[in-house]
Amino acid sequence: MDLKTASALRRLRLVSGPEAISFLLLLVCSVLKRTTDFNAVPVMGMIHGVLFVLYVVFWADAWNRAKWPLKTAALYFVLSVLPTGGFFAERMLKREAESAVIASRARQEGIVGA
Repeated sequence: MDLKTASALRRLRLVSGPEAISFLLLLVCSVLKRTTDFNAVPVMGMIHGVLFVLYVVFWADAWNRAKWPLKTAALYFVLSVLPTGGFFAERMLKREAESAVIASRARQEGIVGA
């Protein structure tokens, strides 16, 4: 894995957690809006919208650079629209990055021809 691909995966990983948190907070704010006088939906909606757009941009960049199959790319996109999916995406991306680092080191040391 080259440096640009690793950076793309890292950016996607770093934005997936905050995007998931903002989605959950937006859902809480929506419930509070309906049940109380508290209305933070416009603010949380904007924050979540910005984070979601960043997620989609970083997802497209990671898909392009990592050359994911359609099934993998679709999984990461579906995880972005589920309330807690961003947490799962972050874990999966972390494992993928760690595997890539291990494979890269093994190639450098001549252990495997991967």
